[in-house]
Amino acid sequence: MQDTDPTQQSARPDLSGWLRLVSVPGIGCVLGARLLDAFGSPAGVFNASHAALAALCGAAQASAIAAPPPPSTEQLIDRTREWLAKPGNRVLTLHDPAYPRMLREIHDPPLLLYAIGHVALLSAPSVAIVGSRNASTQGKANAGAFARAFSEAGLTVVSGLALGIDAAAHDGALCGPGATVAVIGTGADIVYPSRNHQLAHRIAHSGCLISEYPLGHPVLASNFPRRNRLISGLSAGVLVVEAAAQSGSLITARMAAEQGREVFAIPGSIHAPMSKGCHRLIREGAKLVDSAADVLDEIAPQLASPRGAGGGARAPSDQLLDALGYDPVGADALALECGLDAGTLSAHLLTLELAGHLERLPGGLFQRVNR
Repeated sequence: MQDTDPTQQSARPDLSGWLRLVSVPGIGCVLGARLLDAFGSPAGVFNASHAALAALCGAAQASAIAAPPPPSTEQLIDRTREWLAKPGNRVLTLHDPAYPRMLREIHDPPLLLYAIGHVALLSAPSVAIVGSRNASTQGKANAGAFARAFSEAGLTVVSGLALGIDAAAHDGALCGPGATVAVIGTGADIVYPSRNHQLAHRIAHSGCLISEYPLGHPVLASNFPRRNRLISGLSAGVLVVEAAAQSGSLITARMAAEQGREVFAIPGSIHAPMSKGCHRLIREGAKLVDSAADVLDEIAPQLASPRGAGGGARAPSDQLLDALGYDPVGADALALECGLDAGTLSAHLLTLELAGHLERLPGGLFQRVNR
């Protein structure tokens, strides 16, 4: 069942301002964020004087902002409101508390995110799995197995809903509690490729589908390299399973490195074309992995010490550790004791497990480890 949020209804009256802002020609993510920082909100941007706008973005751009919106923008606003009336659909603005923190950290976070499903997964500990659309049978099996292992460990798996490695990763992740996030390169109301329609439906029900593109935005080749920055931006690390020498997955890996994320690659035969890209990444510094544990061990410090955490109130992981005794205890009892929902509890249990503070036992039980 998808998330429902009573604050979403109250947030909708200002949606028209956000949609109008992103529809202004020349307003990209970076300039849009700069304008919002200066004027506080879309309404503040549109109410600003020409001189104040020109000082930030030039006279021509200031005139474009001041111009009346075209009929197409009004049609988009109406279409988006209709789409939001359907259960599970959300639009997250850059100022929304539910907007994922990891994505806010990148150079050019989207001003708007269209989401279908469980938006809490966008802020859960995540790892991306990407690779070739023309993957081998073994490559798809590897992607599914790694994704399932990550999901069983409580991590959300992020990928791009493409054929091949992406689809196998989403499918494997849906087998575990960590579930999956699909970042798509069209409007959120379009499924591409159509062969993944059933998979997209499963993700919308049990995971989350997101897009930065407005509703109805068509399939364009230029969309997909751009959406790759969101796949890496949402994740603590990116695992490349199979990739040709010129694969788009290498773009995702490069963006991950630029964003300060970890990059991992699975090696293959020196004779396999789909291993060339992975071998290139390893030569350039990506970490060679042959098991999910290799990835989990590497990203554990990031999950145990989230960036941006400060002093003051004790972290939920510390509170959870206090609640854990040295006798085995189930997740339901811990959730009740700490007042945490299932997704948040799973994330913090994973953090403590990776840091060596608890042990996961058969039967869904957990036990504190005396260090």
